[in-house]
Amino acid sequence: MRIKLIIFTEDTAYSKLVSDNISEFHSDSIDVSISDSMKSKGEMRSKRNYDVALVDSALINELDMSAINMPLLLWSESDSSDDRPDGFGLINKYQRISSIVAAIFEQYARVSRAGRSVGSENANITAVWSPTGGVGKTSVAIAHALSHAATGKDVFYLNLEDFSSTPGHLNDSGKSISSVFEMLENNDGNVNMLIQGICCNVKGITYLCSPDNFDDMSILTTENINELITACAELTDELIIDLPCAHDSRTRKTLELANKVLIVTDGSATSDTKLTQFVSQNTAFESIEKKVTFIANKDAMLNKPFAEVVVSLPFVQSADERTVCEKLAEHTVSGDAI
Repeated sequence: MRIKLIIFTEDTAYSKLVSDNISEFHSDSIDVSISDSMKSKGEMRSKRNYDVALVDSALINELDMSAINMPLLLWSESDSSDDRPDGFGLINKYQRISSIVAAIFEQYARVSRAGRSVGSENANITAVWSPTGGVGKTSVAIAHALSHAATGKDVFYLNLEDFSSTPGHLNDSGKSISSVFEMLENNDGNVNMLIQGICCNVKGITYLCSPDNFDDMSILTTENINELITACAELTDELIIDLPCAHDSRTRKTLELANKVLIVTDGSATSDTKLTQFVSQNTAFESIEKKVTFIANKDAMLNKPFAEVVVSLPFVQSADERTVCEKLAEHTVSGDAI
């Protein structure tokens, strides 16, 4: 879905700057127009209707409200937000244009319900899972994401762990994924658009920051997980999903949706025992066996009859998790391809 946006201000230098930037970097998602006056209230409607309008306060009375789905008042720190008219949201005029775009997506997501097409995912989906904690699952997931990003693909990393590892690997200072969980729970708004508005990007990897509270993850149903994965998959070429160690209905749904499943082990007795139990005692393995690649991390050896496809990754000695991921990514690009 492309948002139809009009910038309605007499500050022509400002509107041109914002419009040119959006046209260059966001033309696939926003169709932008500019205007500095309106000869009549009917002129806007006669031309087209708009999803969003960015409006200076001086032109509010010229705006044809019937032609606008969501009007946003352009304001600065010197203005009083209390003076805004009824029905108008607020958007800071003097901030990074990328932040303006993000705010447009985030606010419009809450009034739009278009584009929620469950089952129409476009990305190649890889789920990274292990029945054992501490085996380097997140490092493998992010290394896999980095290796795809290095080839020029659009990559989305989605962390669904009960306790998120994102802060230890990526900049976690953006807006929390909790707002997405809330929208999913309430079934109210356009999840795809909200994700576009709050996602971050580091080293070519797009991602969502960790929840405000670890309990926020518990509100998600299996249906919510399906919708969340679908929404993320529509925004990228490669979707990498970092799963918790539990094997509940939400994990099973994710493994079902995935095109590829990476199961990580580190060769320890605990990991080996739990992995053997999962394969031999859990009928779920039969349904995903053909798309499973076992990742023997930290120089581990995996000699099991069920492990037909195994990629061995080296042990990287570093206290910096980001360095570990980068080294593993280099290995997967130049050595074993996951």
